[in-house]
Amino acid sequence: MSDLVVLPGMVVPLALDESSQAAIDAARAGSDSQVLVAPRLEDRYASYGVVATIDRVGRFSGGSPAAVLKAGPRARIGSGVTGPGAALWVEAEPVDDVVTDRARELAEEYKRLVVAVLQRREAWQVVDQVHQMSDPSAIADSAGYAPYLSMDRKRELLENPDVEARLDTLIGWTREHLAEAELTDKIGEDVREGMEKQQREYLLRQQLAAIRKELGEGEPEGAEDYRSRVEAADLPEHVRTAALKEVDKLERSSEQNPEASWIRTWLDTVLELPWGVTTADATDIAAARAVLDADHHGLDEVKERIVEYLAVRARRAERGLQVIGGRGSGAVILLAGPPGVGKTSLGESVARTLGRKFVRVALGGVRDEAEIRGHRRTYVGALPGRIVRAIKEAGSMNPVVLLDEVDKVGADYRGDPAAALLEVLDPAQNHTFRDHYLELDLDLSDVVFIATANVVEQIPSALLDRMELVTIDGYTEDDKVAIARDFLLPRQLERAALTPDEVSISDAALRELAADYTREAGVRQLERLLAKALRKAATKLASGETRVDIDEPGLKDLVGRPRFTPESAERTSVPGVATGLAVTGLGGDVLFIEASASEGTAGLTLTGQLGDVMKESAQIALSFVHSHAAELGVDPSFFERAIHVHVPAGATPKDGPSAGITMVTALTSLATGRPVRSEVGMTGEVTLNGRVLPIGGLKQKLLAAQRAGLTEVFVPLRNEPDLDDVPADVLESLTVHVVGDVLDVVRGALAAPQAAASAA
Repeated sequence: MSDLVVLPGMVVPLALDESSQAAIDAARAGSDSQVLVAPRLEDRYASYGVVATIDRVGRFSGGSPAAVLKAGPRARIGSGVTGPGAALWVEAEPVDDVVTDRARELAEEYKRLVVAVLQRREAWQVVDQVHQMSDPSAIADSAGYAPYLSMDRKRELLENPDVEARLDTLIGWTREHLAEAELTDKIGEDVREGMEKQQREYLLRQQLAAIRKELGEGEPEGAEDYRSRVEAADLPEHVRTAALKEVDKLERSSEQNPEASWIRTWLDTVLELPWGVTTADATDIAAARAVLDADHHGLDEVKERIVEYLAVRARRAERGLQVIGGRGSGAVILLAGPPGVGKTSLGESVARTLGRKFVRVALGGVRDEAEIRGHRRTYVGALPGRIVRAIKEAGSMNPVVLLDEVDKVGADYRGDPAAALLEVLDPAQNHTFRDHYLELDLDLSDVVFIATANVVEQIPSALLDRMELVTIDGYTEDDKVAIARDFLLPRQLERAALTPDEVSISDAALRELAADYTREAGVRQLERLLAKALRKAATKLASGETRVDIDEPGLKDLVGRPRFTPESAERTSVPGVATGLAVTGLGGDVLFIEASASEGTAGLTLTGQLGDVMKESAQIALSFVHSHAAELGVDPSFFERAIHVHVPAGATPKDGPSAGITMVTALTSLATGRPVRSEVGMTGEVTLNGRVLPIGGLKQKLLAAQRAGLTEVFVPLRNEPDLDDVPADVLESLTVHVVGDVLDVVRGALAAPQAAASAA
């Protein structure tokens, strides 16, 4: 058969052609009236068929000859043989079915699936027949009647004598069919519901229009309504002209035109913007400074910058030079520093100080340029950009806009949002900022933009050049204690529903929390620990205690054991380990450089997930020690050994040249056997000639040195001006050596030979 696949157990009517008629005649001439029914293939003979019994021979209603066959067992087809008549004779070997317990389990599962398919088609009589079937092989072969199986799949079932394999295959196919049928039904239902909803809305709108007509009411917010609103609004001339032009388009368009809804949305946006609305700046410098001091501890540099801005504004106002909304009356400031130092909250304080509205725009993770500049009006669901929405939300044209996490802006195929910010943050251009949605010039020159970032290096240089950088490097321990006492503790007491009469925390306990429980530039973790301690205190009060006084010895019971202890003495107790200073996006930190030597092939091995620049620093350090071995007291045989330099915390990527002098010191310590003094830290780039070059982040590194318990630090000579930015209490607790030659570092950092010998 070329157009049909017959499986065992099927009863099928067949139209007879010349060859099949010959087979039927030959079979009827014998005693058993059996024929072999197999699919006709183009490229090969079929390997399997079914032995069928001729049930009836006759003609279809059109007169063509036909026969009804009842299929019996599956048979494996052998080679052709010669027989009487014109029919094709072949050898066929019946295949016995092997039924296992698993085959019975699979048959029951397949029956459930088949019943589900039949119930969807409402073939209830066939469902009863399927329930009555018990033979797993017959259940599997009943798939020959399945209309959703192709001829290729049915032929695959015919050629598979394994009952379990047939049922496994059928279960998978039937599940696919059910899933497709359910999806098709769901789609059809959704389409039907959508059409019904559209028809219902259309009828309701027609009825509403008829009711309004009977009541003598016009359509709400029609073209005439928008024209009156535009004429009554206080709009700049170029905005009024553009708005009236859109009203003209609205009047000429029909209600069914989709462009009418776009025009209405655009007009609503334009009319909601605060054109010409500004707030007057506060001019009391003393009051402004008091507000800043009340909101934040420290941060003197940024406070001074805001006070300077206010002073200039006040003088311009006194002399009649101030023009509300004029060019150049805004500011663009970048607050850069580690997390938790108060950058975001400082924006709110600046707005309160100036007496302006405050709006926060979160830029972290933004990858679409349209988020800044807006979408073109032709797009469905188009919106203005975040800058325009911020102005609209503020309700004035001169708010304080905080651009939070500007260093987290990304770029992809939708454009670069950082490039769109170039015009926003340029005081020379932003008086004519043009949003893609509005297509109108928007004056942003009176807006105070405050951007925040953790890592300045991730900001494009062109964007960084447009902002005034104010660095917030972190807090000292004294600062953290003051912040915890004056700001964090009152806030957490309120959240825990406690009063100072019920719970108190000593300054010694706060200092212990800041020094040994947290090692961060900001105060977020410190606030979490305070909240944890107060929750424990609230639990004690609920248990019957009348007052809880938290002191230094009692912290262990409330917040656990200290997480950080000074480890410089332990790490540097052996030769070959030096304490360096590093800076990350989370602030400053100490970095231990370890060196060891072993017998083997001379060479340098570097580990610790180092970047290319840091690897080069290690090569330079080894070359310097090798070339100045005599001055450093190093035995030349040391360089014939295998030298290994490792920077711990190997899972953290590290790069940069500022560990150069630390590597020289560690290698010299290893070669001479003199340990590095435990109280000493250092930072600086080294050259092949031994010069110490300047590095960045000095203030953060010195704060980290103080937190780690170091008392002596070597820094590059050319970084000496940066010491002016370091808090006085940090400089008092550290002895800072400014050096220009790495030999001075080695002489000052290594323990004396006598001390090294006694330690050995």
